[in-house]
Order: sequence, then C-alpha cells, then structure tokens
Amino acid sequence: MAVMYIVAGIFHFVKPKAYLRIMPRYLPKHKLLVFLSGVVEIILGVTLSVPEFTAVAIYGVILMLLAFMPVHIYMLLEKKANLGFPKWLLILRIALQFGLMYWAWYYMSIVPVMN
Repeated sequence: MAVMYIVAGIFHFVKPKAYLRIMPRYLPKHKLLVFLSGVVEIILGVTLSVPEFTAVAIYGVILMLLAFMPVHIYMLLEKKANLGFPKWLLILRIALQFGLMYWAWYYMSIVPVMN
C-alpha cells in the first residue's frame, strides 16, 4: 500500500498535465493543488511504513481519498476531464476509491500499529 501511494504521488510531478486536466474548474490554484496532493500522497505512503505513524497515515489516506472524490465525479461528468475513458470505467474508478478506503481500514487490522 505504501509503495502505491508513493508512486502515485511521484506521478503528480512526472505527469502534472494529466492531473491539471482533471481538476474541477471550481477549485482554485490547480498547479498548487496538484503539487500539494502529490506531496501528501508521498508523505502518507512513507508514513504507512513507519509503525509509530501507521494509524495516523491510514486515517490520512482515507481522508485524502474522500477529498479526491470530487475530482473523480468531475471526470465522470465533464467530457473534457475524462481523459478518454468510457463512463463505465469512470464509475468503476469511483467504486475503487471506496475499495481503497476499505483496504486502508483493513490494513490497520493486519499490520502492527502502535497506538
């Protein structure tokens, strides 16, 4: 799980145009938000690997995934933001976010977490 979020965060810097394209118009400062979201993903990925911070990181991952939900909905509703993906795949992607939240929650029960 940690590697997945670190890699996802790195992609915010490697392919920023893709992330800028999916940013809802109503959000301000798209470049800053793409940068910050990449940094947050990397930090959460790293802290998932540190037992003293795993529990906090898991809650952070869940909150981050919830915060990203408007982007996924925007991709579904706005043709310019869908990156050419079919609607069914974008709907599946939204469902996947809930699966990732469950995985994070479940991760806390299988990985030793210092409370």
